[in-house]
Amino acid sequence: MFPFKQALDKQRKQELLVFQKTAKCKFKNPYLLDIAFHHRSFSNEHADAPVNNERLEFLGDSVLGMIVAAELYLAHPDKPEGDLAKIKAAVVSEDSLFSLALALHIDEYLVLGHGEEVSGGRRKKALLADAVEALIGAFYLDSGFKAVQRFVLDIIAPQLDLVEHNRHQYRDYKSLLQEYVQKKYKIVPKYILIGTQGPDHDRVFQVKVQIKGTEYGPAKGKSKKEAEQAAAEAAWQALCP
Repeated sequence: MFPFKQALDKQRKQELLVFQKTAKCKFKNPYLLDIAFHHRSFSNEHADAPVNNERLEFLGDSVLGMIVAAELYLAHPDKPEGDLAKIKAAVVSEDSLFSLALALHIDEYLVLGHGEEVSGGRRKKALLADAVEALIGAFYLDSGFKAVQRFVLDIIAPQLDLVEHNRHQYRDYKSLLQEYVQKKYKIVPKYILIGTQGPDHDRVFQVKVQIKGTEYGPAKGKSKKEAEQAAAEAAWQALCP
């Protein structure tokens, strides 16, 4: 199902075997798993290793969303769409996926470029959250939907429990703000990327949000998504103190 199959050295193969045993996911093609842990900073610095985990992350994001949405739909027949959307947003949030990455010790298996390594990339929230999505995308390609569904539901069970019992720390300010603004003004917030700072391995995004001509922010984040959440939080705190 995947066009790339490359031999791994003995040490890396052993490392990935340990990960699979701990995470309880068995890959037919361990090269797929290896690519899931390759950050673009490494491929940018090594012309002989052009493949990274960005495409797998793209796929895994959709697979994860589908699995969580279906689980919530079946588990909560009494909840309206809005409530299910809020629960899903919290479960698949960057904060939630970061916690999963640490629980799975994904930081120990990442392959990073030198610049990303020295800037603390192994503990960066966005980078680790992306690696979880890449892992899910890789396992879907390797073993199919049923296998990845079992895996995802197993690893997210603690997060689902926290969210469903309102014991999680994460608040989706973008969703909260959009719901408030749509109800009060019949419009949606507009997010504007002001700019970025820093090198590729340590990029900082600046975003502001505009509501009826009033701007809130700018707010910073290590990813565009994180900066938008920060800007939404600033607007939310101003409008709904």
